[in-house]
Amino acid sequence: MKKISPAALNSLKNALSVVYWYKKELRSFLANCLTDDAILARLDWQDYKRNIVDELVDRLAKRQGDYLQDILRLMSEVARFDDFSHLEVLEDGKEKATRARTAVAALQKQVTGHLELVEEQRKINERRDQARQTRLRNQATQEQIEALRAAYVQLVSMPKQKRGYALESLMNGLFDVFDLDPKRSFRIEGEQIDGAFSFEGTDYLLEARWRQEPTSREALDGFHAKIERKLENTLGLFLSVNGFVDQGVRAYSNRGSRMILMDGTDLMAVLEDRVTLDRLLFLKRRRAAQKGEIYVPYARLLR
Repeated sequence: MKKISPAALNSLKNALSVVYWYKKELRSFLANCLTDDAILARLDWQDYKRNIVDELVDRLAKRQGDYLQDILRLMSEVARFDDFSHLEVLEDGKEKATRARTAVAALQKQVTGHLELVEEQRKINERRDQARQTRLRNQATQEQIEALRAAYVQLVSMPKQKRGYALESLMNGLFDVFDLDPKRSFRIEGEQIDGAFSFEGTDYLLEARWRQEPTSREALDGFHAKIERKLENTLGLFLSVNGFVDQGVRAYSNRGSRMILMDGTDLMAVLEDRVTLDRLLFLKRRRAAQKGEIYVPYARLLR
């Protein structure tokens, strides 16, 4: 994935720190540009304005995979500044306005150098929106999801020993519906992999279980070990219909874990068309990245 250069990020910091004199105005501007309001709430707004801006841009830059669109929007919007009258009315206003004009001009040069990236991101977003709208309109897709929902209900009456394999098949069907390039279960070097899929350029291993009791800490240990034996950027999705023991969840939360957890309520939210699978995966991955919480059921993700 192409990234924004350090020079461009530094120009963005310089411009953001001077285009507004009052922090209240700066925060209002940022709230209108960013898609994730929570990131603003985590900043220390009692700190100096430059420190606030530095921390914000650094946080966005650290997760460019998730926040590239936000950074590019910030760069574009700040680079459009051409009216500095709100600074000129302040004490030493001409000096403040001149400093802001200089910083914005420097950012404009960086934006010009990143026009290809801006256009690429615009096309990606356009394709993603078109694909999502097409999927929602596509009657065949809706029928597939309805069929999978009916199949899931039937799993309840299946013998326990067959239920797990049927669940794997159902998940692969869902991955196929949402174009996640599913791979069915396979065995390598003596270890069993329930399946795999790709999401936003990242490979995921799948573990799917339907047991009477919540999944144990030991089961999470085993799955985590499988992930660690793969390439460094490989992640994992563990689906346990009846949830997970608290001890296991705590053991892998806030520790840079490479897996996210999903339970039966999450699966039903997808099958009942309350959320698309790709959106659910995005929300779970973002919560894990931002807060270290690897197990947050869909209903709580909306709070």
